[in-house]
Parts: sequence; C-alpha cells; structure tokens
Amino acid sequence: MDIQFVAGFGPIVDDTEGSTRFYRDVLGLPLEGDEYPSTDAIEGVKHFGLWPLSGTAQSCFGTSLWPEDVPVPHGGIEFEMASAELVAEAVAELESAGYSMLHEAREEPWGQTVARMQTPEGLLVGFCFTPWMH
Repeated sequence: MDIQFVAGFGPIVDDTEGSTRFYRDVLGLPLEGDEYPSTDAIEGVKHFGLWPLSGTAQSCFGTSLWPEDVPVPHGGIEFEMASAELVAEAVAELESAGYSMLHEAREEPWGQTVARMQTPEGLLVGFCFTPWMH
C-alpha cells in the first residue's frame, strides 16, 4: 500500500448547525452546503498519527489518565499557524467567541507551540506552530 496524502477528514457531528458555526464562522474554513457542509479547498495535511489516549491526556492535562468529567475525544486535528504568537491570538479569538480551551498556548517538549480545545462534537483540536514544518 502506498498512501500519498490524507484525502479527507471530517468529524461526525450531532449538531450540524453548531459545528458549522464553529468551523465556518469562527475558524473561517470555506464550508459550503447545509446538510453536509464540506469543502475541497483546504490544501494538504503534513502529519497523521495514532495518538494514544494516555499521551493525549499527558499533553493536555499533565497526567496519563483522561479526566472523567471531560468527554473522551475520538479524533483530533491540528491547524497550523504561521507563528507561535498567532497561536496565542487564536486562543484569544476563540475565547472571545465563547469557546473554552483545554489548555492555553504552550511549548511542548518536542518544540511545537500548541493550544487545545474540544469542538462541540468532542473532537480534539490543536492550534499550533510547528517550526520544522515551515
């Protein structure tokens, strides 16, 4: 098998209207349509990985156990920013739109600056700056 790139990604949503507001109106993704909001206008994916929940919990909360009072995510996506400073600006924009972060912007041990949240459907979303991808 010779995988060349990620051809598509999409969360499975319970609240299409709320999720559309988040992805289209807050993040500015060019989604079209009402019953199946979608787009073919977002270029490439630089990384795909199977992230164990224990590692995810460690990165978000500093412990290998996911908190019982936070929905367990079943997928994740990271949106790359042009700089570490823009990660903090994204956090401020999201919080001013009424969204809560799992953690603020911070530098991970591997050198990536990232802030994470969960979307209305429970998807783990990172807003990051990954120096080696630039």
